[in-house]
Amino acid sequence: MNEYVQKIEDLAKEMGEVRIMEVCGGHTNTIMRYGIREVLPSNIKLISGPGCPVCVTSQYDIDCMIELALSGVKVATYGDMINVPGTKMSLKDAQAQGADVKMIYSADQIIDEKDRVFFAVGFETTTPMTARLLQQGITVFCAHKLIPPAMRVLVQEMKIDGFIDPGHVSTIIGEDIWSELDIPAPQVISGFKPEQLIKATYVLLDLIKNKEKEVVNEYPEVVFSKGNPIATKIIEETMKVVDSEWRGMGTIPQSSLAPKDPKLDARIVYKDILKNVVSQENKECRCGEIVRGMIEPRDCKLFGQGCTPENPQGACMVSESEGACAIAFKYGKSLSE
Repeated sequence: MNEYVQKIEDLAKEMGEVRIMEVCGGHTNTIMRYGIREVLPSNIKLISGPGCPVCVTSQYDIDCMIELALSGVKVATYGDMINVPGTKMSLKDAQAQGADVKMIYSADQIIDEKDRVFFAVGFETTTPMTARLLQQGITVFCAHKLIPPAMRVLVQEMKIDGFIDPGHVSTIIGEDIWSELDIPAPQVISGFKPEQLIKATYVLLDLIKNKEKEVVNEYPEVVFSKGNPIATKIIEETMKVVDSEWRGMGTIPQSSLAPKDPKLDARIVYKDILKNVVSQENKECRCGEIVRGMIEPRDCKLFGQGCTPENPQGACMVSESEGACAIAFKYGKSLSE
């Protein structure tokens, strides 16, 4: 790792400020945990992007699930989503009021529960499990997000010189799709070890210096050119691409998935219950700006002052493994230090 740190220092002397965005919460966690930002030259900035699916799930979608739960519909979702604040309460609060809210760790835990609605949240990595539930006739409220469309938006609205592409997402969608995005910035697919991220940073800097807009796969042991054909096949059979609202980023065209079968789409099945849902975000919470890499967690006045992992006031403080605020709080430092 020291070899690449020295190479980065040598390159940085020949460059001005360089802004690199990692778009995976797992990468942010490693970068913070091992102090990677601290070893980089001051003109090399690593910026955290929308790599936390819990964080980018819209307030409206969360409120819809709370409304279903309070209306007597049995619901289930992965752990972190239970604690994300809605407009009036969280799913955990609804559970405390008697709603049937089941926290799961694997989709197989509800594969036989045809009367339960699954709140499907995540990027491409967890989508195959949702597709499996749809194959088994489970009704799904789908809030799955697709990373590539969000990257197109980010590179248009702010200065990003290069991307560290998400490793786990890439195992599903493959290497080739990143080149097809036609993003005007180089990209490097990286694994999650600190030495892998340091090397990915060096490779990106070299590409940026030479004005090359290539995609380099630095995670070839698990990321192949076409991804996982079995996973992509089951997704294509059960789901379709639709427009979607992202927290802090508005509606992004063709950036989400929905069940192909309307009888398994909770948004359609329960439209009468959901028709009067009104959402409002906490105006003091700046999670929307944080997921876009526009500010750091400490720039939000709620950070550590009433908003903590034990008492999250916004989505970015919920997931300790992927949420930018929760990670910054855990390791006690700014994401850009």
